[in-house]
Amino acid sequence: MLILAVGDIIGRPGRQAVNELLPGLREQYGLDLVIANAENTAGGFGLTSTTAGELLDAGVDVLTSGNHIWAQKEIIPYLDGEMPILRPLNYPPGVPGKGYMVTNQTMVVNLIGRTFIGNFDCPFRAMDQLLSELKDETPVIIVDFHAEATSEKMAMGRYLDGRVSAVLGTHTHVGTIDAQLLPQGTAYVTDIGMTGPIDSVIGDDSEAVLQRFLTIIPHRLSVGQGKTMLNAVLVRVDDRSGKAVSIDRIYREVV
Repeated sequence: MLILAVGDIIGRPGRQAVNELLPGLREQYGLDLVIANAENTAGGFGLTSTTAGELLDAGVDVLTSGNHIWAQKEIIPYLDGEMPILRPLNYPPGVPGKGYMVTNQTMVVNLIGRTFIGNFDCPFRAMDQLLSELKDETPVIIVDFHAEATSEKMAMGRYLDGRVSAVLGTHTHVGTIDAQLLPQGTAYVTDIGMTGPIDSVIGDDSEAVLQRFLTIIPHRLSVGQGKTMLNAVLVRVDDRSGKAVSIDRIYREVV
């Protein structure tokens, strides 16, 4: 199986990059599944049914998220609906939405870290429980681990090595160079990177970010503008064993 995971999509520029580039990538690689982190697609903060629908129409199969999934309250009723949207698995019981789904013979799981990001249930134990309950569902399992600390992401990769097909980091918006196959057959990368404006600070307008650092006066940041990029990883998985065969970075710019 060929699975593409797209890094955090930032606002309208990120959505436009997906619309421009994803159809060609699907055709070029013959993709079986496309996963994208969509928690920053609505003005750079949160997700709406409209922005979700735009990404699904562009060819994304599953939308993952993270700590900003609740930023646009309009999306909450859709989390328990038919739209393929995930919120992190390790939220407390009773929270709207689902933390995993099975589609195209693949289980997609969304986790959120705890170090420097928030007080959530343990993602390691949440994964243990899910794998014990659904061990016979499918061997192909892709994890979007939405976390801040590189150490926590790397620890999760090692913890799940051989038990899932891939652990793919999101959240920091800065791609890392450590895409690799771990010893027991799990594909891993600390952060996929972002999809959005190149001339920005992690997707936000550079001047606005600089003013915040220089003045320490809090104010809402706007999404950057100009030329856009798409960051993703392409994971090839043996659909019988669930082991990853390869992981490669994909980088494209909208011309």
